[in-house]
Order: sequence, then C-alpha cells, then structure tokens
Amino acid sequence: MLTTKAIEANDGKPLPLYQKALCGLTAGAIGACFGSPADLALIRMQADATLPAAQRRNYSNAFHALYRIAGDEGVLALWKGAGPTVVRAMALNMGMLASYDQSVEFFKDSLGLGEAATVVGASAVSGFFASACSLPFDYVKTQIQKMQPDAEGKYPYNGSLDCAMKTLKSGGQLKFYTGFPVYCVRIA
Repeated sequence: MLTTKAIEANDGKPLPLYQKALCGLTAGAIGACFGSPADLALIRMQADATLPAAQRRNYSNAFHALYRIAGDEGVLALWKGAGPTVVRAMALNMGMLASYDQSVEFFKDSLGLGEAATVVGASAVSGFFASACSLPFDYVKTQIQKMQPDAEGKYPYNGSLDCAMKTLKSGGQLKFYTGFPVYCVRIA
C-alpha cells in the first residue's frame, strides 16, 4: 500500500531507491509494533530450553507464554524489546524490499533476463542485503528479549546500546554476524 501510494505521488513513475527504502522502513516499523508480543513469546520459548530447570518458564505454547508474560510482568511487558524489534524489522524490510525491487528492474531492464531468472536473482540479492542490514539488530534484539535477571535481580544489559557495546567489546564486529550464511539463505 505504501509503495502504491508513493508511485501515485510520483506520477506513476518507478520509485527511486531512497523512496523504496523509506517504504520498507515504514512498513517494517508498523508490522513490528503489532508483532512484537508474538516475537517476544517465540524468543522466550526458544530460550527456555537452554536455561537450568529452576529458571525455566515452562510455557506450554505461544498463547500460554503471552498470558503468563502479561500476568506475571504486566501487559506492557509484552512489548519488552520492542525498540530493537522495530529497528530490526525496519532494517530487514529496507534491505529486502528496496533491493528486491531495484534488482528486478536491473535484471529485467538492463540484463534482459526472463521471469524465473529475474525472481531468483533478485531474491538472492535481496536476501543478502536484508541479512547484512538486519542481522546485527536481530542479534541485539534476541539478547535483550531472552535475558533473565541474575540472583540479585540485575539484568546483563541495561538496553540495546549496552548490549551492542558489550557484544562488540567481547566478540568484535563479526559477533553480530554469527550465522550470516544460514540467515541469508533463509531470507533469500
């Protein structure tokens, strides 16, 4: 819908890359605001199995997780980590949507490729850029959402920036790109 409106405002002409990127950023932010509670439940359920038995939350399913999070921590806790989730979704959508549309135009118009080759090529390019743009934010978001307080009630990170700085200090820049090939193939 955003792209359609932007094309209309552009008198039907193809959008420049920066407008495609803005549409992707906006769509990512809107979607992530609504989807953040489900993402939190997923991260918590995945992290639960890695915790010692005494620290596990033992959610039976996603709805149970959402119910328990709201009941135990308050309704607003459903958006814990929403900031990093929104930023990650914005980066992912910007990288994915803008590069896909731009690649389709390039493969069709400049290289004259057929439909199948254009879709496969554009998907590969899109997967690479979406991964490169979003994986660092995904890493930080996941660390924030799965963190648990220690015995004194203190969390390991004070927020996204603290998590990013501690990660950078302990693991270097490449730590943010752990799993890049798999993530890239999954998105492409």
